[in-house]
Amino acid sequence: MNINIPIAIARDEWRYWARSKLALFSCLIAGLLIVASLVSTVARIESERVTREGFQEQARETFESQPARHPHRMVHYGHYVFRVPAPLSLIDPGVDAHTGTVMFLEGHRQNSAVFSPRYASAQAGPYAELSPAFAYQVLLPLLLIVLGFAAIPREREARTDYLLYAAAVTPTQVWLGKSLALAGAACAGLAPLVIGLVIALSAGESLLIAAYMLAGYALYLFAWVFLVTAVSAWCTRASTALALLLACWTLLCVITPPVAATAAQTLAPMGGKIATDLAVVRALRDTGDGHNANDPAFAKLRAQLLEQYGVDDVADLPVNFRGMVAQWSEAKQTEIMNVFADEKMASEAAQSEVVRWLSLLSPALAFENFSKITAGTDLSQHHAFLRDAERVRFDFVQKLNNIHAEKLPFADDMQRGSSPEAERRTRMSAANWRMLEEVTTQPQTALVRISASLPQLLIALLWCVVTACIGFLRMNRRLQDAV
Repeated sequence: MNINIPIAIARDEWRYWARSKLALFSCLIAGLLIVASLVSTVARIESERVTREGFQEQARETFESQPARHPHRMVHYGHYVFRVPAPLSLIDPGVDAHTGTVMFLEGHRQNSAVFSPRYASAQAGPYAELSPAFAYQVLLPLLLIVLGFAAIPREREARTDYLLYAAAVTPTQVWLGKSLALAGAACAGLAPLVIGLVIALSAGESLLIAAYMLAGYALYLFAWVFLVTAVSAWCTRASTALALLLACWTLLCVITPPVAATAAQTLAPMGGKIATDLAVVRALRDTGDGHNANDPAFAKLRAQLLEQYGVDDVADLPVNFRGMVAQWSEAKQTEIMNVFADEKMASEAAQSEVVRWLSLLSPALAFENFSKITAGTDLSQHHAFLRDAERVRFDFVQKLNNIHAEKLPFADDMQRGSSPEAERRTRMSAANWRMLEEVTTQPQTALVRISASLPQLLIALLWCVVTACIGFLRMNRRLQDAV
């Protein structure tokens, strides 16, 4: 096949768009929205990164600079951890826009992450959701529809298709030329994305994952290119093609994602927060009160320690029995709380898996999942942050409990409420507070993210192949019938 003919048809299509006020105006609006979304998201993510890193350092310094205290006071004083945005969150914030970014860590409980960016920007309304990912996944397909809905019907309505056939132009060349023109517009629209990826590379993202995301976005837009040309080839009138394409866009980009989320909640239900909190309280009740060393729940621990050290009274133990109770109680409570936390995360992951299966119904839904996984802003990354924060919480609480057990005399600990001297001796120096570990959660490696997102990319590829085949076959049939 002579490739020069499709290229000539594509050039003619581009000249037509250059003369069309509707096409120029649509391209201008879409371009401004994409650039504005990139600029605003980059500025917001960078501001959040600097702010959270500053607060994290301040939280560490505040904890470590506390004066001499009883170790258990520091357990309740607690510590804050902040989730730093991933480099590619400037392209797709993913679940980061909805989940909390700050956690308060303290003994005896696992707090939820709070202060989500979406909550903080609630007054901005729906415009707070504008991001490059949203612009490319929802708005740019609409621009492709505006540009390409009349590509083939216009030739029929103007009777110029007969001139093409008379010049020995084949149906395949006509269809390929129209698709090539629209694909060129899609590639031009990727320019701001390339800029965003370069910024992400400078922030530490890998070149492999950046190239992979760019290829994925290009494939997604090509799926819409072939969908537009397929519907355009199917319809004899431009108005009919426009109506059908707008209906497809509404169904695939607007209706399917929330319907899939609702279906996931129905097919993989999870318990409510109040019911779960009550269940946690009931489960923790049997572990005893860690602040009361005389609680019957610690009778077995008492007997084991007395036997281990060969003494008859806890006052004769070489360790502080109250500190040992605090350690044992914290370990048991954490074990129980982790069971409930894992169940909740498993339920959320099950809902996410349902949505991924339902993405077969919509390339927009499939690519939304692909984009979040590739950017490292999906649900699994949020769960990794929660687990990492819990690791930090348990580590510093048990270190404080260990100080309580090994460095603080039991007699002083028992008398500190009645004796000022005993209370003074139970205050450990501030040098003991330099124990905090960092939350080191980073996006998963490039290969892991590529492996996890590949099924979603294959769904977009499937849509691309199917719509291309439909357009090609339908174009051949309609144009051959006309000849």
